[in-house]
Amino acid sequence: MLLLATLVRVLEQGVPEAMAGTWAEEFLSAVEYPVYAILLGLLGNLVLTRLRIRDRLSGAFRTEFFIKTGPVLLGASTNLAVVVSAAGPAIAQAVLLITIVFGFTWWLGGRLGLADKLRALLASAVSSCGVSAAIAAAGAVQAKREQLAYTASLVILFALPSIFILPALAEAFGLSTEVAGAWIGGNIDTTAAVTAAGAIVGEEALQIASIVKVTQNALMGVVAVALTAYFTLKVERNPDAPRPGVSALWQRFPKFVLGVILASVIATWYQSAADPATAADVIGIVNDLRGS
Repeated sequence: MLLLATLVRVLEQGVPEAMAGTWAEEFLSAVEYPVYAILLGLLGNLVLTRLRIRDRLSGAFRTEFFIKTGPVLLGASTNLAVVVSAAGPAIAQAVLLITIVFGFTWWLGGRLGLADKLRALLASAVSSCGVSAAIAAAGAVQAKREQLAYTASLVILFALPSIFILPALAEAFGLSTEVAGAWIGGNIDTTAAVTAAGAIVGEEALQIASIVKVTQNALMGVVAVALTAYFTLKVERNPDAPRPGVSALWQRFPKFVLGVILASVIATWYQSAADPATAADVIGIVNDLRGS
């Protein structure tokens, strides 16, 4: 696992450097580590399958553990004090956007004949905070790994061009800096891509985009709770069985979401108590660990 994480980091940093001065440099600089991780995972799976040793090694794989560690560490970069300070517009926009986008994606997925679990993952990802929301939703609805990998790939695939398309459209539409920042923060699914796109527009847009995205991240737990209740009480409930109680909801609820909330609370307290420069360095280390 450490070897693979190191190789992903080397590729993330080395590929743009190798392509410096070419037409692909700017695009490759925006490619995030999950792209390389997914490609390496697919390649590794192919090699192990061809060598016919995958089944013997599968018992040692802890993919779910490492997948869920990422969103928990994401909680450390979610400063709840920022969410509270921007309580009005940011929270209102986040709630409205998550509700509308989730509802539309769920409806569209149904029209296209997608399975309910895949619909839940896609709707959560595009309405909240990308891959992290998809991971939380996968735990809530007990989705297959293949459905999660498919959703994560789509999120990354659409996030990359959005880094350049949304700032260009904001300029073409004549949007103000504040509106452009809110638009970017609410419509690009990954935090890193939001940061990159916001920086293209300007520092003020970057700050607003970051606040909107942090607010969406903070609401990831609410989405997980709602999905847990919906799938337990409606989608997968046997009509002849008694109504599930609180214990059934708790058993199904993805517990790592509590880790996300706890990490956010601890990080918020630490950033308010410690020296700002020191706190920024520590949170930066946590983000680097999440990226590895």
